[in-house]
Amino acid sequence: MNLFAQGVAWIFAPENNTGSNAILVRLGEHLGITFVTVLIAIVIAVPLGLVIGHTGKGRSLAVGISGGIRALPTLGVLTLLALWIGLGLEAPIISLVILAIPSILAGTYSGVEAIDRVTIDAARAQGMTAWQVLGRVEIPLALPLIVGGIRAAVLQVIATATLAAYINSGGLGGYAFSGLANSDYVEVLGGSLLVIALAIVSEIVFAALQRLAVPAGVSAGTSGDARRSTRRSGSRAQTPVEGTTP
Repeated sequence: MNLFAQGVAWIFAPENNTGSNAILVRLGEHLGITFVTVLIAIVIAVPLGLVIGHTGKGRSLAVGISGGIRALPTLGVLTLLALWIGLGLEAPIISLVILAIPSILAGTYSGVEAIDRVTIDAARAQGMTAWQVLGRVEIPLALPLIVGGIRAAVLQVIATATLAAYINSGGLGGYAFSGLANSDYVEVLGGSLLVIALAIVSEIVFAALQRLAVPAGVSAGTSGDARRSTRRSGSRAQTPVEGTTP
């Protein structure tokens, strides 16, 4: 039996699905850390991104700060916070929030900035206030890119939340650290496969959510434009060239 098959067998072994170290327990901890982290990051980054995209101010500063944050090593930040705050969930959650904010922030302000300014001007011409333009026009049209930013953040957090086990804060990373400590590479692989499977499932779910986030009118308009373009191209192809002999 190769190592991969042994890792899969480890996942379904009865002894790994009972007790406080059961896979479902660790999976619940991992999902809990991910949910809390991404929720906090959304509360911080989405309003800030909407303000930047709506007003057009502060984009350069946001890009610079986001780039600097992306360069921070999460393990190093986690270690420093653990030494400062102490063991527990606070240090990994703060570290992961720092990791998740740039993707959500970039997706939010990029989504608002990508909206055709003619659409914004038309909304204002109809008497909409700035808040109405933001709530009724900009947010719905920017929603697919906002969800895309959240999608990227969730994948990053799921992968990096394994580091929470570095300071005994739970999650699927516990299998990797305990396996390395005991030279049990089957356990390391089994835990890694669980994280990979969780990331794939989240990717599928958020890909579907991102597609659903596209406003129906935008989808219909895009399809209609494509059909009209096809018909025009076909008509031009069928029109005889002037001056040619039939």
